[in-house]
Amino acid sequence: MKIAVVGTGYVGLVTGTCFAETGNYVCCVDIDQRKIEKLSNGQITIFEPGLEKLFQRNLKEERLKFTTNLAEGIEDAEVIFLALPTPPGEDGSADLKYILKVADDLGHLMKDYKVIVDKSTVPVGTSEKVTKAIAANATVEFDVVSNPEFLREGVAVDDFMKPDRVVIGTTSERAKKIMNELYAPFVRQGNPIIFMDEASAELTKYAANSFLATKITFMNEIARLCELVGADVDLVRKGIGSDERIGKRFLFPGIGYGGSCFPKDVKALVKSSEDVNYDFRILKAVEDVNEDQKLYLLPYIKEFFGGELAGKTIAIWGLAFKPNTDDIREAPALVMIDELLAAGCTIKTFDPEAMKNVKEIYGEKIEFSEGQYEALEGADALIVATEWAEFRTPDFEKMETRLKSKVVFDGRNVFDLEKMEELGYYYKSIGRRTVNENLSLATKDTAALTNA
Repeated sequence: MKIAVVGTGYVGLVTGTCFAETGNYVCCVDIDQRKIEKLSNGQITIFEPGLEKLFQRNLKEERLKFTTNLAEGIEDAEVIFLALPTPPGEDGSADLKYILKVADDLGHLMKDYKVIVDKSTVPVGTSEKVTKAIAANATVEFDVVSNPEFLREGVAVDDFMKPDRVVIGTTSERAKKIMNELYAPFVRQGNPIIFMDEASAELTKYAANSFLATKITFMNEIARLCELVGADVDLVRKGIGSDERIGKRFLFPGIGYGGSCFPKDVKALVKSSEDVNYDFRILKAVEDVNEDQKLYLLPYIKEFFGGELAGKTIAIWGLAFKPNTDDIREAPALVMIDELLAAGCTIKTFDPEAMKNVKEIYGEKIEFSEGQYEALEGADALIVATEWAEFRTPDFEKMETRLKSKVVFDGRNVFDLEKMEELGYYYKSIGRRTVNENLSLATKDTAALTNA
């Protein structure tokens, strides 16, 4: 099948590459000339495990090509995917200007029947707006389909190639047949292609992401309660996660969710609800708690240092909002960096993939280290902000020789409590007891922590 993908961001590039991998001919379209030149020359523009191998193979086999010319990109396409940004407006609503601009252009350009697919996360009613925008200029038949993506950054290739389910919103039998044929290779093991109306498909994506955001936030609230009553959130998590009605995933407490999806989608669903005079109280609470959670460790850091952070050097491991990505959108680490800089701290950072993106924001205001241990040189404390695998079993001897004091604030619970206690660290994590909590400047007892 011949496919066009308009937009070569995260969703568009993964979508185009994975469809090419199953033998389709895919043309990806973007207005960014520089990006298109890079992609055409074999230079991938995002970090996503497993994607580059597929990208290079399909580029070589000429099943994947790139252009800035929309007319050229869609000319032979049977299906056109719109994978365009839908950034939140000031009121939280999804901005559809990019999608509707392309829809308007498609009306002028289409010369035969095509299926136009909303792949971007869009609010209920978008398919109607896209249909209207295309129809204003179209002289041929077409169908607009809602096909939300459920890609998790870090495992997006597996999510696309072996999806739990494929959701397709259409009331057109013609479009249904084409979409069923297109996705058949991805569901050979029996996972469902779920057909529904367009509005239901649009709402399904927002509902899924908002539910997961709620689940994460609920566990963060439980973690706070655990600390107050002397319980251990890891044990509570295991106790409730073994209930098949709840499940084990998205129950790990931390310093809040971030990324391009959850924050934006929760805001958009709240705004969509307000538009029909419904007060979505749970999601408003989720937003409030999550914003607080990003700064949860800061009071403990200030207390440890006796209320004075000016002049302290803080190392941060992890800048991306989650491991296995370079995405820093809404990342909790950046919120902490802002607060620590305002308090007069020197910040030394390391992240395996995200430092380039963070440097574009902070420049020389913070230090970027070549390795995780280099970031610890002369630091008064370490904050773990992203749970990269390489942070889970570090060389503690190297850590001790570089840190000024054995002090760790762990926003992702990557270390074992008994291990940290055995090594003599002051160790504050989320929803668990604080190890060696008597050893702080606040209690004037820091000798055991000093590596000098």
